[in-house]
Amino acid sequence: MPEDSRKPLWLYPNLLSLDAPLVAIAWLHVFAKTWRLGYHPWEAYVSLGLAVWIIYVADRLLDVSMAGALPGSLEERHRFHLRHRRFFTFGVLAALVAAVAIVITRMPVAIYMNLLLGGVLVAGFFGLSMLSSQDPNETPVMKNSIAGITFAFGTAMTAHLYRYEYGLDDLLTSREFVCFAVLCVLNICAIDLWEHAARSSDIEVRARDELTLTMPLVLLGIAALVFAVQDMSSRPFFYAILTGAALLYLLNRRRAMFSLRALRVLADAALIVPVLVFLAASAG
Repeated sequence: MPEDSRKPLWLYPNLLSLDAPLVAIAWLHVFAKTWRLGYHPWEAYVSLGLAVWIIYVADRLLDVSMAGALPGSLEERHRFHLRHRRFFTFGVLAALVAAVAIVITRMPVAIYMNLLLGGVLVAGFFGLSMLSSQDPNETPVMKNSIAGITFAFGTAMTAHLYRYEYGLDDLLTSREFVCFAVLCVLNICAIDLWEHAARSSDIEVRARDELTLTMPLVLLGIAALVFAVQDMSSRPFFYAILTGAALLYLLNRRRAMFSLRALRVLADAALIVPVLVFLAASAG
């Protein structure tokens, strides 16, 4: 039986790099509702989804090209991209053409100023990807931090574009953006820390990896709770942040119950479930 046909259906969004675009689109809706945008068209969601998919696929193809190893030494999602490299390469080119066309013909002019910073972040991410060590015993904290901030910036910025009376500095200093960026960084770091702990038989190393994630998650949860109390208008947003931090905390404590590929999917779920909490809190 071909290897792809033996994979569970719930794993395919991760293998196809669709998980991150879905999370970005869902949280774009959260930002749009939180900031009470009177006008937020379809092209904002489509362009963001395409951009995130392009970046994630390009990163995995880059990892494959830099590995210089047999497919069996690569992670599952990388092996999938290697086997279907032609499909993903064509898809990236087609998505890039579509995204550029949408940005040029449909998006507000203000996007070009924001894209400058976004381009710097993306370039920094790929630069760190090429320079970072391939040692599996090292956790690429800087790369993960840039990745999380870039993801959060692209998502929040695509909503912020339609807040015409606010500038870029208002976005970067907003509590909503900062909290979401921290949540994204911790989400990405969690996966590497879980993999690092799984490879180690040292109890102290495992405990250190768990604590490395636990402390910032607790601090983020406390901050979200404080902001929810202080700002009634944005309370559902910070409830969502609190939910995401709590879910990652629970996964971190119970990670031994799940396989690594299941943890990857559950980490995505930890960013999707808060959107449902936001919708329920907003409707209440």
